[in-house]
Amino acid sequence: MRSQQVSVPAGGSALSGDLALPDPDRPVVLFAHGSGSSRYSPRNRAVAAALREAGLGTLLLDLLTEQEERVDALTGEHRFDIDLLTSRLVAAVDWLTDRPGTAGLPIGLFGASTGAAAALRAAADRPDPVLAVVSRGGRPDLAGAADLGAVRAPVLLLVGSRDRDVLKLNLAAAALLTVPHRVQVVPGATHLFEEPGALEVVAGAARAWFLDPPS
Repeated sequence: MRSQQVSVPAGGSALSGDLALPDPDRPVVLFAHGSGSSRYSPRNRAVAAALREAGLGTLLLDLLTEQEERVDALTGEHRFDIDLLTSRLVAAVDWLTDRPGTAGLPIGLFGASTGAAAALRAAADRPDPVLAVVSRGGRPDLAGAADLGAVRAPVLLLVGSRDRDVLKLNLAAAALLTVPHRVQVVPGATHLFEEPGALEVVAGAARAWFLDPPS
């Protein structure tokens, strides 16, 4: 499955992305990268490759423009701007629902770090097309209690067993969800899932969740 470079309009900005179309009737998964990362995140690209092997489509997207990324690299001011990240992600969901080749397909959201909060808020804002949400080492707590309670898609929260502070935040956020959800702890993994085999566990769990989300 080959990917193509795309430009996604979002509130007057143009966001760069890499889109791979899914097999017939399979979902397309939109990635929301984490703090200080981009669509070139090696971890997200590894997960995306595993999803494509199962026939899922993927859209790896830069949620910040090049100018915003330059500013963020110096100040860090955009990476925790959940409102901005959410608005960009919602625009990407709308773009997928209108685009030939993806219109009418269910959409999965995969968020890492602060991108997980944006993914959950986007799921709450666009309940119809969003099939499921997966978080990798995410900060779902930053979505806020109201948006967590408004999510209608099943949620999988993947956290490393050695990422103790983030695990506590995920457990607290999970308690606010009213949909089918699971906190899956990856044994021996730290925040970036750099340990041997850890990312493969993430990819396998995400693939299963998107292909057959609980109802």
